[in-house]
Amino acid sequence: MYPCRVLEPFFLASASPQRKILLEGLGLRFRVEPSSIDESACTEKDPATRAVLLAKLKARDVAKRFSDGWVLGCDTLVVASSGELLEKPKDAKDAERMIRLQSGSTSVVHSGVCLRSPQGREWTGCDSSTVTFATLSDEEIRRWIEKGLWEGRSGAFQIDGPGQLLISRIEGDWTGIVGLPVFLLGELLRRAEQKIT
Repeated sequence: MYPCRVLEPFFLASASPQRKILLEGLGLRFRVEPSSIDESACTEKDPATRAVLLAKLKARDVAKRFSDGWVLGCDTLVVASSGELLEKPKDAKDAERMIRLQSGSTSVVHSGVCLRSPQGREWTGCDSSTVTFATLSDEEIRRWIEKGLWEGRSGAFQIDGPGQLLISRIEGDWTGIVGLPVFLLGELLRRAEQKIT
């Protein structure tokens, strides 16, 4: 059972509708308060470390405005089989490049999470999963880009909704690929509860 008393008030430092849906599915009461940090200013290169660091920075940013609450920061990064870090595409051309790069290959998805208490304590972790893409035709890629569902998505794809048709296999936590690893969040909540009881 999740520690309800820990989560009052509770803020999600993300505008992601997918993360909102996952939290709602857990029955948690929370408010969406997106972070305004500039992700491009982060100089950390290691993808897993970068994902956790960005999750921390987002949680800290929102905590400045809501110092009496618990804040959940998240960040998801995609690494292509070539080793290239694929963050959010700049435009449709960049999105098409990312999808072509991943077509027929396997990418690694790192989802960093930071749970921050009103006292400034932080519990962090990273979930890593793999996504293997189908070999996509030019027409399939064109249709995906036209849908616009790549916007705001690391790696220019989604694992929920129509984006599932791009994928042939995943290994790991599906919710982590969506953007909020639920099993990891549960572990962080348990660790936080042990510290306040």
